[in-house]
Amino acid sequence: MPEHVSDHLETVRVRRAPKMSVFLLLGAALGVLAAMILTFAFDGSSDVSPNTGLVYSQGQVFGFLTLVCVPVGLALAAVVALLLDRRSRSHTREIIVDHESVQVEQFEDPDDEPSRG
Repeated sequence: MPEHVSDHLETVRVRRAPKMSVFLLLGAALGVLAAMILTFAFDGSSDVSPNTGLVYSQGQVFGFLTLVCVPVGLALAAVVALLLDRRSRSHTREIIVDHESVQVEQFEDPDDEPSRG
């Protein structure tokens, strides 16, 4: 099998960038934690709501607070990640890499086909 090897030097930019998914997961987890703390820190679930006239259980209060706290946590975490990403752009380095690629040419030989039977 004949091979063709090409080799050349390239200059590339390298920087460390934060992983957005990790920040968003941490933001959502902090939002859930904040909702849990707020739910159990202020026990107002036994009182009648002045707006609806209903009594909400702690699970319902936790659900309502989670609907508010998780998006806030996501937004704050995204802002932090974007700020860190912008800061990492100033620490970009240029390095020289050796780029090598190998192409193997394969010829089809009709005699090499597996026998069926």
